[in-house]
Amino acid sequence: MKVQGKDYKTLWLEGLSVVMIDQNRLPFSFELKRLETCAQTCQAIRDMTVRGAGGVGVAAAFAMAQAAFEASGAEGLSRARALVEGTRPTAQNLFHATARVFEAALRSPQDALAEALAIADEDARMSQSIGELAQELIPREARVLTHCNAGWLAFTDHGTALAPIYRAQALGKNPFVYVDETRPRGQGARLTAWELGQQGVPHQLIADNAAALLMAQGLVDLVIVGADRVAANGDVANKIGTLEKALAAKYFGIPFYVAAPTSTLDMLCPDGKAIPIEYRSEDELLWQSGPDADGQWHTVRVAAPGTPALNPAFDVTPAALVTAIITEKGIFAPQQMDQAAR
Repeated sequence: MKVQGKDYKTLWLEGLSVVMIDQNRLPFSFELKRLETCAQTCQAIRDMTVRGAGGVGVAAAFAMAQAAFEASGAEGLSRARALVEGTRPTAQNLFHATARVFEAALRSPQDALAEALAIADEDARMSQSIGELAQELIPREARVLTHCNAGWLAFTDHGTALAPIYRAQALGKNPFVYVDETRPRGQGARLTAWELGQQGVPHQLIADNAAALLMAQGLVDLVIVGADRVAANGDVANKIGTLEKALAAKYFGIPFYVAAPTSTLDMLCPDGKAIPIEYRSEDELLWQSGPDADGQWHTVRVAAPGTPALNPAFDVTPAALVTAIITEKGIFAPQQMDQAAR
């Protein structure tokens, strides 16, 4: 995708160094981060320098490839795998990637590196296919609501929820996007809005709690979100606030689509109750960071001093609220996940 007219991927390998866009600095500055070791890459996943289902999965694959050259024997690889898998517990792509690269690393470090690169390429191809296949769901002049960031920054390239938007734009359909700000980290305000602006897609930022009003006023034609894990019964874990959008869309009769590659499916997870929900630091709610008018970065308190906070990072949308799940293999009803996984 484009950044100031130049093509970029979200992350890539240069030798054994992982290079990624520092998403904690966006949209105020565009910076690249170079990570030389498995431990450094794990920290980047943990602190959300890289985030999103596919991005986390590819970063995990790269971290395991680094570990294959650092670790000694199966025991060392197992310790590295535990380190990688302990970074973000909800995203299924992470576990899918670590399992594949771990098995390759047991053969040789070179095999681990080749497998990690294959995962990154697959991630981009699956995202591109999602964008193509979703076009039957995107009418001309569509007004689309999205939540969080499931664009190219959340994957190697193209994205999931935004891939259909980018493809619709390329086809001349002229889509318009309402961007949920997505508190508390503001991935919609900081990342999705920035992405859409770079690509020239018309959009407006809205407060998270404005979505239902827009639906009630007939201003939203469809909702597309991404997913961090899809259970075998079609329940979907995604960024906190997704469930509220699904409930409102159901009430107002608006299609609610989930875009996710099959690497996000967890057929060993029977339903949403079995999906682990990550709870993050209360500081994400109590403080906000950003630059002032002069470009100087500040962190400011946004809650009453002494207030405790609870910060679940994800929620689970029941399959009954999901119209369809768009994968690289096709568009499936939530109850058809066994077919999607074949």
